Amino acid sequence: MAAPLVLTLACADRPGITARVTGFLFDRNCNILDAQQFNDRAGNGGPGAHDDRFFMRVVFDPDGSTADSLRADFAALADEYAFEWTMVAENRPRRTIIMVSKFDHCLVDLIYRWRTGELPIDPVAIVSNHPREAAIRVDIGDIPFHHIPVTPETKPQAEAAFRALATQTDAELIVLARYMQVFSDEQSVHFAGRCINIHHSFLPGFKGARPYHQAHERGVKIIGATAHFVTADLDEGPIIHQDVERITHADAPADLVRKGRDIERRVLAEAVRLFAQERVLMNGGRTVVFRG
Repeated sequence: MAAPLVLTLACADRPGITARVTGFLFDRNCNILDAQQFNDRAGNGGPGAHDDRFFMRVVFDPDGSTADSLRADFAALADEYAFEWTMVAENRPRRTIIMVSKFDHCLVDLIYRWRTGELPIDPVAIVSNHPREAAIRVDIGDIPFHHIPVTPETKPQAEAAFRALATQTDAELIVLARYMQVFSDEQSVHFAGRCINIHHSFLPGFKGARPYHQAHERGVKIIGATAHFVTADLDEGPIIHQDVERITHADAPADLVRKGRDIERRVLAEAVRLFAQERVLMNGGRTVVFRG
């Protein structure tokens, strides 16, 4: 039996979209397993967004039809409504490159969740700006490791080498798992919509070094983490997932760091899951995230 397919689409809102899409699937004897939609009537997507935008995610049983044939048939309807759309197998693992510097807690968590079948990804490479012995303390098995050093003088060449690697491995997703190098504008544009970063949620406050120590000095009561798409605006890309944890006066800076790392790994893993399951749609400067 063929695996279920996932259809996602975005377009200008107008009457009849849901009926036409579900009717298309009904006419081909496809059984809808899950369906979610969102009408952004207020145009709240921020810069680049449009009023009255429609978003939809449908999981369905193709009943013997191939994804290629359904995509070919759906193209006419997509053209009529000017859909931005994808139709892929639900169980298709995303070819993923994970980038890391010297803190590997997020990398360790992603590898664990992948190995246990929780994350539908296919790690095709791990990349670090540090040698393997300095960057990773976990067994990465057969996942290829690439050391691409970065200095201010060699950054253009290093970024070019990484783009070549991404092309060579046919990577669909880039995960910055505490990769502590800032992408250039060119690199950010090249990987737009398929590169996810994680950082603490103190920004724009407590910038720079030792942010948890700065937060402790201010006596903050909540710490958190944010996973977002990488854009040319540093740490300001469309947000995919966030979480927080309360702390008390008894928490020392080391406690904030420990709890912060725990939140970072959870938030990044959830963002990767949402992306890999086709649950994240772009809406200008924001995202539409279909939970499940």
